[in-house]
Amino acid sequence: MEEASGTAILSHTAHRPYLLPARPWRLRQRWNDVLFAHWPIPPATMAALLPQGLEVDTFDGAAWAGVVPFWMDQVGTRVAGNLSVTVPSTGSFNELNLRTYVRSPRTGKRGVFFFALDCDSFLSVIGARVLFHLPYYPALMRRRTIRSASPGALPGGDTIAYRSRRILDWTRPTVRFDADYQPVGPVLAPAASGTLEHFLTERYCLFTPFMGRMLCGDIHHLPWPLQRAEADFRRNTLPAAYGLVVPRRPPVLHYARRLEVFLWTLEPDGR
Repeated sequence: MEEASGTAILSHTAHRPYLLPARPWRLRQRWNDVLFAHWPIPPATMAALLPQGLEVDTFDGAAWAGVVPFWMDQVGTRVAGNLSVTVPSTGSFNELNLRTYVRSPRTGKRGVFFFALDCDSFLSVIGARVLFHLPYYPALMRRRTIRSASPGALPGGDTIAYRSRRILDWTRPTVRFDADYQPVGPVLAPAASGTLEHFLTERYCLFTPFMGRMLCGDIHHLPWPLQRAEADFRRNTLPAAYGLVVPRRPPVLHYARRLEVFLWTLEPDGR
């Protein structure tokens, strides 16, 4: 059966933990060459870094910090019905985020909290800060795809060389990321509920504080088409810049080639 794409994705909702919003979506995007790199963090350490109004979500007794590099394209803003338009210079760009997983004490909804999102589209940084109140920062970023030369290599087995250096942030001027990563093996079956893979990736809302209130924004996509991954981290100062000391152990790694995503405007948590 052909996989759903475009706005047909909106009719595939059985995998979601709660209903889609009744109001129209605001943005559509496609995320590409996504690496999920996760480390366990003591819950008390993570709780001390969260804003008021959120609780740490844990798996196997640990909070989890995620560093996620990828690039985005087919970015559009809804103008009418399911029609969207792209603002020049925001249709395709690189992004790197530092995240953790939280739940709302008001509604019990589980979602993502972003400590920071670095991006090489200055207009996207401004738009995300104004419209979604997310902590976006401008960065100098470079991404290169190194084609696999292995005989019989699996499709999508290329290596992604990813470099990022934050700029115009005088409070954290040393934020750097330098890593090569690649998928290993075929696409896995959709992550089953109760597994670590599901906990780390199947999230359908984000939380962000603004003017003393906690806001929640809904997200929709199909289940992540995950693959195992390998990565060589040459430099990764992003977690430490936010008070997160990752353990000296290999991270949990997953890769996804691409995923189409829809986002809704923010509302006060619990509305």
